[in-house]
Amino acid sequence: MKSHSLIFLCAFLLASSSPGQTIVKTGDEVFIENHLELIRGKKVGIITNQSGILLGCDSIHSNGRNIVDVLSEYPGTKVAAIFAPEHGIRGVESAGEYTNDSVDPKTGIPIFSLYGRITKPSPAMLQGIDVLIYDIQDVGARFYTFISTLDLTLEAGAENHIKYIVLDRPDMLRADLIDGPVLVDSLRSFVGIQPVPSVYGMTAGEFATMINDEHMLKGGVKADLTVIKMKNYQRGMWYDQTELKWIKPSPNLKDMNSVELYPGSVLIEATNISEGRGTDHPFENVGAPFIDSNRLVHLLAQQNIPGVKFVPIEFTPHPIPGASRPKYNGVLCHGVKITVIDRNIFKPVEMGVILTWAILKLYPDEFKFNDDDFDRLCGTRDIRLGLTAGKSPKMIFTKWNKGIAEFEKLRAKCLLYK
Repeated sequence: MKSHSLIFLCAFLLASSSPGQTIVKTGDEVFIENHLELIRGKKVGIITNQSGILLGCDSIHSNGRNIVDVLSEYPGTKVAAIFAPEHGIRGVESAGEYTNDSVDPKTGIPIFSLYGRITKPSPAMLQGIDVLIYDIQDVGARFYTFISTLDLTLEAGAENHIKYIVLDRPDMLRADLIDGPVLVDSLRSFVGIQPVPSVYGMTAGEFATMINDEHMLKGGVKADLTVIKMKNYQRGMWYDQTELKWIKPSPNLKDMNSVELYPGSVLIEATNISEGRGTDHPFENVGAPFIDSNRLVHLLAQQNIPGVKFVPIEFTPHPIPGASRPKYNGVLCHGVKITVIDRNIFKPVEMGVILTWAILKLYPDEFKFNDDDFDRLCGTRDIRLGLTAGKSPKMIFTKWNKGIAEFEKLRAKCLLYK
């Protein structure tokens, strides 16, 4: 009875908000309020992490409650397993650091890691599960691996005849921003699992709808998919316009500026330049010991990149939570601090390519690509090969815009929000 009272009180408080106030209700809240019959009497597996919080019920649940805890109290339903993506169930592990299976100390529910030797649930892990629920706050970039976990768990659900429910959440980068090249099939990996642009302009629910309805899952399988839509969400919203509480989606995305820069600055990760991990401003600080900050700022200013500014900076990376082995650990780096000044005209992936081009142009002998990693992040070899061949960034953008136009036709059929 206690859990039902909390649910009804939460619904009442949200419904009685002041007139004219628009509060985005995430899919998990809509699910708790209106769709619990979908799991009544079922054994449930939940794919989630620290972001799976009922954000609109903070007045009842101190700092929000995790979807696992809430559903564990629902009479007649058993949460049989938890599946954790990259960064682990608490979202604190460093990028690329494998996580292990464990047990939730509060509920005793087994936690299976889907980032390590295993990235797709095995039939043994799914034994006895009737419904899989996905509740993770995604960013909206192809190489952010949560959509790879979504893809593989949706595929596993289809193969094992398990119903799949996505509790939808906002696209942090707004769900109408598209930027970057479409992934080519030969470079599919866990940091690029489907042929979409670097920034694809879809919520997790829309992405799941597309790959399921368009038979994009491996082997063309199709899951029994239900997307619980948000309420009061508009696809032109940035995350900080939704009035939802900020919860870091991963350790190095600490605020909106880092989220807005991430799809471009992450390309630097696959070079010998520091992308700012090990500092207080990852993806905002970019540099290396051999860079002259003023020269780099001057060259970047000449490119007139819309919506962003660069200033000279010095920084020294050190191991910190979420960045246990930063590039140039303990070494003074010189470079740029990047700040988005007009995000509505800013194209992050274009910026990332121009930034890479500028450093390569100034330091052709010192600058190094990690070829395979860079190509996997880009989703194509054309960017690296074009830059090393002396092509201008604008020539590269023109080529990828053709792929975007084709993708937009596919995407349009699967959009759930106006």
